[in-house]
Amino acid sequence: MKDCIATAISAPNIAFIKYWGNRDQHLRLPANGSISMNLGGLESHTQVTFDPALRADRLVLNGLEFNGQPLQRVSAFLEIVRGMSGTSTFVRVDSSNNFPTGTGIASSASGFAALSLAAAAAAGLTLDQRQLSRLARRGSGSACRSIPGGFVEWFAGENDETSFAQSIAPHEHWALNDCVAIVSREHKPVGSGEGHTLADTSPFQKVRVDDAPRRLDICRRAILERDFEALAEIAELDSNLMHAAIMTSSPPVLYWQPATVGVMRAVQEWRKKGTPVFFTIDAGPNVHVICPSAYTSQVTSQLNTIPGVKETLCAPVGGPARLG
Repeated sequence: MKDCIATAISAPNIAFIKYWGNRDQHLRLPANGSISMNLGGLESHTQVTFDPALRADRLVLNGLEFNGQPLQRVSAFLEIVRGMSGTSTFVRVDSSNNFPTGTGIASSASGFAALSLAAAAAAGLTLDQRQLSRLARRGSGSACRSIPGGFVEWFAGENDETSFAQSIAPHEHWALNDCVAIVSREHKPVGSGEGHTLADTSPFQKVRVDDAPRRLDICRRAILERDFEALAEIAELDSNLMHAAIMTSSPPVLYWQPATVGVMRAVQEWRKKGTPVFFTIDAGPNVHVICPSAYTSQVTSQLNTIPGVKETLCAPVGGPARLG
């Protein structure tokens, strides 16, 4: 096999109805479905090179070469691609993010979505969007939601074939903005992958999962009808439910920092006073603050006055993963 190179670009996504816990850890079949929106302007750029001269896979992320668990995870994923394409050639992966990595801004989602698209292209595979979404799910569950564009629903499915994500509304459907309040750039001590394995140890997980279809229906309808108030209420509820499960797992995990709670309280107070805004928090300390695009400057200015907020990253609704 000659050197085969492809580059892909993908956005992270923020889930309004969260993915937490798996029915099948190997296939990453989720405990419940989820709904998210892609974050435009925040990107992972990933180049994949199948190189016959290599004697092992190599991983370079943000200019640093990684070995150990990060490389093992990428190599395990690449084995799936190699199996699909019938090659045994090793790969060099060069990836970079223009936003903080491993802090609850879905860097694994954008990274594995970009890796899926680039690796498939470099390997000569012709996959449609559903097949790419299923492939991305094998690397990182939430990565399947970064393959389609706009507002996306990931169907829990019954098996590998039926668990995939698709767009429920394009990025131009609703002009929302995610103002991410960065309270920490430190890599979180417990990764999402490890957290998913702990989900079922929480007494709250079954309640959260059993109620998920109701929350999905409310969220889907709120997006399609552009009902901000309904979306705000269900997204904050779902975020709190996920973190309740995280905090009560065994062992318990606490991602929040004092500034995290400060932002949450402030956002709820702003909404009471009439500003259309709500928060949602992935597995990390940073807070995603959602508002209509017309309120972005106001919300950003207010967030930057909260003690502990180091900076604010703003992202409109983003498009699908693409070759670069």
